[in-house]
Amino acid sequence: MFVDRVTIDVQAGNGGNGCMSFRREKYVPRGGPDGGDGGNGGSVIVMAAEDVDSLTALAHKKHWKARGGGPGQGSNRHGGNADDLVIRVPPGTVVYDTQGDFVLKDLATLGDSVAAARAGNGGKGNVRFKSSTNRSPRQFTDGGRGEARRITLELKSIADVGLIGKPNAGKSTLLSRLSHARPEIADYPFTTKHPNLGRVQIDFDRSFVMADIPGLIEGAHDGVGLGHEFLRHVERAGILIHLVEPCPADGSDPVENHRVIREELALHSAELAKRPEIIVVTKVELPGADEVREQLDAACGGEGDNGVLAISAVTGQGLDRLIGAISRRLWPSEAD
Repeated sequence: MFVDRVTIDVQAGNGGNGCMSFRREKYVPRGGPDGGDGGNGGSVIVMAAEDVDSLTALAHKKHWKARGGGPGQGSNRHGGNADDLVIRVPPGTVVYDTQGDFVLKDLATLGDSVAAARAGNGGKGNVRFKSSTNRSPRQFTDGGRGEARRITLELKSIADVGLIGKPNAGKSTLLSRLSHARPEIADYPFTTKHPNLGRVQIDFDRSFVMADIPGLIEGAHDGVGLGHEFLRHVERAGILIHLVEPCPADGSDPVENHRVIREELALHSAELAKRPEIIVVTKVELPGADEVREQLDAACGGEGDNGVLAISAVTGQGLDRLIGAISRRLWPSEAD
């Protein structure tokens, strides 16, 4: 099961109470105070970890509570500090304060972390209050209370290149052909239920991450077809590869299909609509594919890399040209 949004309750640990104690030894007159401080509680830390790829583990555990600090004791013994509770999430996870409706932190990079709930500090023992005028202090303080917060974790896939298009446009097939990813592939729409990531190796020292975004349909920005859930995964992609099927099973017009998806991107995010796009006609081995490419080229194409490409993930036709176009967009300084 792939989970990309979950709400959980986090509770940091309370600080341990300070201790009120006095030395009571037979041969030590006027022993004085010896109450130790309480230990600090544990904070709840959300951290982007390398070996996590979804929020599935958090979907089954809604309450996370860190341990409290130990109480102070006599003989100037301080209570132990509690360890922080670390919640591991995939890079690309955004942490929201659910009640305040604001972003705590965007954990975009591996190792990024945020204290979702801060621990309480340990209380002071009575030895802390000893002075020349207060030889036998009976004051001590309780440990501070740890923060409690309800947070929402939302995963936005991190990819250099995002594959978009209507259902059954060939996104999963292309991803499986260019990378080692093995998404589910079938000859019916909406086969892909969640984003898939794959690394495409160009040469020894150059590679990029490609994301297969589940098919979008008209009304996606309003959640039709779970489009709103899927659109956020393409927000981080630097380049969009817009795949257009030349012979849709529903008999729709490929050029109009391209326009519809572009409009959905703009309605979801104006910034996303400005992202660099490479238009690609897929399944070029089918009759009429060349005509569709020419129509799209006339409607929204251009010269060079801005022109509409044609590929076949089955036969491999045009894949080298597509990889070259992507490379020149990602590493313009190295373009021939």
